[in-house]
Parts: sequence; structure tokens; C-alpha cells
Amino acid sequence: MGSMVLGLNDALVEFTGALAGLTFALQDAKLIGISGLVMGVAASLSMAASEYLSRRSEGTGDPSKGALYTGIAYIITVILMIAPFLIFPDPYIALLSMLGVAIIVIGLFSSFVAVVKDQSTKRMSLEMLLISLGVAMVSFLVGWVARTALGVGI
Repeated sequence: MGSMVLGLNDALVEFTGALAGLTFALQDAKLIGISGLVMGVAASLSMAASEYLSRRSEGTGDPSKGALYTGIAYIITVILMIAPFLIFPDPYIALLSMLGVAIIVIGLFSSFVAVVKDQSTKRMSLEMLLISLGVAMVSFLVGWVARTALGVGI
């Protein structure tokens, strides 16, 4: 469970931010989607390797199983989040759709974890949502500043 939470939560936070920043910086939905796919594969492999090494050094659980669960949860989340950029030609519609996907994934996974751990679904969902959307907002601003300061136009 912990490995799945790690993979899913990291992907949600990282990719809402990265895709939001890329949306303003690049303003091309397909380019954003392809960039997200490349970053997502690299990040999922990195997270799986980190989970493996972490479990191995701590001696907790099966390192291979933890790495597999982390990597799978991460890559599934990445695919769900980049899909709107590969479907919709308008990057801002794709961004709004991606945020909708993130909200749905957060709600579903928070409900699952809350039931398993006998915790409040609302609290867990709200916490994940605020973190993910906060990172997305900051990253969107970074993309805008980078585009403006560097004078990049695509």
C-alpha cells in the first residue's frame, strides 16, 4: 500500500506541476504530451529504483515488489494525466482536463486508502488536492516567468 501511495502521490504532485508549467512555456498540446511521456517514463523508473534501494537498505518488505508497485502506480498516473494533451489540440483545454483527471484520481485513491486505513476520506482528498493544485499553480507561474524572461516562443 505504501509503495502505491508513494508512486501515485508523487506522480500527481510532480505531473500536475510539470504539465502546468509546460503548458504555459510551450503552448503546444502534443509537444507537452510527448514531453510529459518522456519525463513520466524516466520518473517512474527513478521512483521504482529509489523504492527498491530504500526498502533494501531498511530491510523492510520485498524490495522488488515495492519497486514494481511504485513504478506501476506512477506510470498509470502519468498516462492518465498526459492523455488529455494527446487528445485535445488546445493546450489550455488539455490542462483543464488533466486537472479534472487529477481530481478524480485523488478522490478515488483517497477513498480507497481511507477505507483501508479507516481514516477520513474528505481530509485525505483535500490534503492531496491542495498539494497537487498548489504545485501546479506555482509551476504554471514558473512557466510563465521562464517564457517571458527568456523570450521563448514556440
